[in-house]
Amino acid sequence: MADRLQSATSPYLLQHAGNPVDWWPWSDEAFAVAAARQVPVLLSVGYSACHWCHVMAHESFEDEQTAAIMNENLVSIKVDREERPDVDAVYMMATQAMTGQGGWPMTVFMTPDRDPFFCGTYFPRPQFQQLVRNVARAWQSDRAELTERARQITAALAERAVVPAGADSDVLSPAAGIGAVEPAGSGAGRQSESLGRLGAATQAAVARLAADFDERRGGFGSAPKFPPSMVLEFLLRHSERARGSATAQDAMAMASGTAEEMARGGIYDQLAGGFARYSTDADWVVPHFEKMLYDNALLARVYAHLWRRTGSALARRVAEETCDWLIAEMRTREGGFAAALDADSDGREGAFYVWTPAELSAVLGPADGEYAGQVFGVTAAGTFEHGSSVLQLRADPADPDRFAGVRAALLAARERRTRPGRDDKVVAAWNGLAVAALAEAGLLFDRGDFVAAALEAAGLLEATHLADGRLVRTSRDGRASDSPGVLDDYGCVAEGFIALAGVTGEARWLALAGALVDVATSRFGTGTGGFYDTADDSEKLIYRPSDVADGPSPSGTFAVAGALLSYAALTGSAAHREAAVAALADVHALAARFPRAAGWGLAVAEAALSGPVEIAVIGPPSSGRDELLKTALLAAPPGAVIACGDGADGQVPLLAGRTAVGGLAAAYVCRDFACRAPVTGPDELRAALS
Repeated sequence: MADRLQSATSPYLLQHAGNPVDWWPWSDEAFAVAAARQVPVLLSVGYSACHWCHVMAHESFEDEQTAAIMNENLVSIKVDREERPDVDAVYMMATQAMTGQGGWPMTVFMTPDRDPFFCGTYFPRPQFQQLVRNVARAWQSDRAELTERARQITAALAERAVVPAGADSDVLSPAAGIGAVEPAGSGAGRQSESLGRLGAATQAAVARLAADFDERRGGFGSAPKFPPSMVLEFLLRHSERARGSATAQDAMAMASGTAEEMARGGIYDQLAGGFARYSTDADWVVPHFEKMLYDNALLARVYAHLWRRTGSALARRVAEETCDWLIAEMRTREGGFAAALDADSDGREGAFYVWTPAELSAVLGPADGEYAGQVFGVTAAGTFEHGSSVLQLRADPADPDRFAGVRAALLAARERRTRPGRDDKVVAAWNGLAVAALAEAGLLFDRGDFVAAALEAAGLLEATHLADGRLVRTSRDGRASDSPGVLDDYGCVAEGFIALAGVTGEARWLALAGALVDVATSRFGTGTGGFYDTADDSEKLIYRPSDVADGPSPSGTFAVAGALLSYAALTGSAAHREAAVAALADVHALAARFPRAAGWGLAVAEAALSGPVEIAVIGPPSSGRDELLKTALLAAPPGAVIACGDGADGQVPLLAGRTAVGGLAAAYVCRDFACRAPVTGPDELRAALS
């Protein structure tokens, strides 16, 4: 039996490389073999940090008897959902349509023509063995009926996969005219109407979110609770843009309340920083312990923005600790950031993170052990399994020095435990989010190490993930996979490059971002303002996915809309701005029905409604430029774009024609490239931005 997964770049696939199951990677060859053998295909989709994926692997895929049944009756394909989100999206829709729910591991039986006929998620070994036997019998006795049913399911899925609404047909197609720098303001009438609808959508979204808000514990809805990072970003932007209004007050209360409850709960790692994937309860006490790069990149930025807005010491601490955690635990040898940490260690979920009173005393001694139990909420009854507790920090300690010593001792002791496994593949989109967060936090908190880490990660994306103008989705150990970039890769990487250009003054990152958004509009655009999730020259699946709603990270459509808007503001390109506004056309419907699925789109809408404001900071670093740059980021309204440099090379149109004043760095506050008189002092700049 060939071990076809051993050369994979996905750690998830490599975890299955030694299974007795005769696994195939997703490939035309696998389906051709199924057709030749006249057997159905099993598609098993998961990811390395998925707890129940590990359980099903141990129970079934590592079991010789189960593997023998599979090998005899099926061609089995293993897919990493993070490496092939397009495959995952298509068959997850089938799973949800057939079962009413979804999740991972995802288990799909299909014909050699790739049409699904039975879907599910996790199956215990006895049920899974029986399921495979039943599928094999049905395939032998009723193949024609099963195949026809599968074709009908595919046709129904393709019909449901409606192309995004996009803009009205008379609005500029995003693929047309992109790249030319035009005077801002073309299509002003259409844009004014679109912005009016977006303004109404943001108001409606705040009201809808308020109705679902948990006032006592923060967050929205009941258990399980996921960190609403993109919604929090929207609420912070709305509270600033609509300052003084009732909705602004509601937005800030929801954002700050949720942020504090999460930071003080067990979902936040109180020793090392960083957030777990979600809380199994409504109080943020017991997390599902896996840690994902995208969550922490998005949340680091949210907490930095919350500190910028309120001056909260808690927000600053969490933002810095999360960035420190990213660099300490998620950085790869090549300078990128790994995808995830597992929930399990020593075969048990959460074993690395939880404590009993006896364990605290063994590390700290009786007195400090009792103190730590009180501070962190560790009790004899426990909050987790087997009398253990997840650490919480419901109030700031009265004795910071004692607390710091206890925390350091516990962290050192925890380092001697078996660490959770790490999925060290580099995902382009998630690294783009990390670049943006680290660049901004580095400037806000005077942390040059954060900016340096952002630059190194961006360098890896440029060198390893970008070839002939196209992005590759993942890499590992500096080797790019063969998975092409999808829409969110282009949007999130462009977003990271634009943020990096503004913080460092290196114009080449803006040029790279512009090239990426142009590929997005030309290769992914629908022609009516919307976007598909895959390029026009990507592998043809049973239908072409196009999901505008946010998942655990920004939707590709909204990510590209944000990058387009920022790029337009920096270059004066009316075509890019029109494309950005057109891409937000579906925000209205989502905001009315389910605003939690439109957080990033609403955040981009807030930026569009604010202008966005353009800030040009001109002058050599020694002339006070860095102080003006930090002031600009601190005082900037939602979605503002910042360009920094001496303006000499002409690579950033926003800087062109701007000059220093009397040998001092100067800041120009602009809208649509119409700028106020330059200012040279931080106080003047704050006044200009207020």
